[in-house]
Amino acid sequence: MKFDPKQITIKEVGPRDGLQNESVFVPTADKIAWINQMSHTGLSYIEVTSFVHPKWIPALADAVEVAAGIERVPGVTYAALVPNAKGLERALTANIDEVSVFMSASETHNLKNINKTREETYPILAETTKAALAAGKSVRGYVSTVFGCPYEGAVAVDEVIRVTETLLEMGVQEISLGDTIGIAQPRQVQEVLEVLLRRFPADKLAMHFHDTRGMAMANVLVSLEMGMTTFDSSLGGLGGCPYAPGASGNIATDDLLYMLHGLGMQTGIDTDKLLEAARFIQGKMGRSLMSHSMQACQ
Repeated sequence: MKFDPKQITIKEVGPRDGLQNESVFVPTADKIAWINQMSHTGLSYIEVTSFVHPKWIPALADAVEVAAGIERVPGVTYAALVPNAKGLERALTANIDEVSVFMSASETHNLKNINKTREETYPILAETTKAALAAGKSVRGYVSTVFGCPYEGAVAVDEVIRVTETLLEMGVQEISLGDTIGIAQPRQVQEVLEVLLRRFPADKLAMHFHDTRGMAMANVLVSLEMGMTTFDSSLGGLGGCPYAPGASGNIATDDLLYMLHGLGMQTGIDTDKLLEAARFIQGKMGRSLMSHSMQACQ
């Protein structure tokens, strides 16, 4: 391995990306209890919900109640997905720390996901970002289908560059590069990052892998070798995308932690406490979580 032990940031997206596509509605009180547990694991970042209209993501219809009801632990950033200015109003009411805006690198997925072209999406995200920054919030940007689109197939890296540059110019402070359908493989990740890291600093980018084809952990290893230090993950491997057919869960936080600690990387996260939180939400889901760590604990 060509990388040295270093501090790695894990951004936990389970309460949002993990639950948004689940058929089981987790009661509000259980969501709050789960997030509170994770707040005491050493995680420094938790994406707690989404302020997309409840009719589109009914699993997160209680966004305001969840965000307003959680315990705020010093040193933890509590973020939420925000689609537009109206969603931002609700997020600000709930005192979210960071706003996550989102769009796709591919036109068709953007139309399916947001019901707008990419050019129609930019002004909405610019307005949302400007208002969030004015309110003293940090802003993160998700770019979906970076490594492939369920409708268009391959996505040119130039399209990723165009979207990333536009979002950064708006004032977005970090871009999460999404392998939305879990189609990426290590050589592709290396080739894409070789191009992107010539244009953007590594600390402006994060990696967001899904594990549809079992490649997520290998893709993290390549990303580490390329100098990446921030990774999104979902406890227990929960997650998917309602507008990406076949997308399975995000890379599991518990599995990712096992590998990173084995490599001598520092995360600040307590594995035992994290697994306690995983067992808690597994009980509420009424089924086994798909992470290897949780399967090994059965």
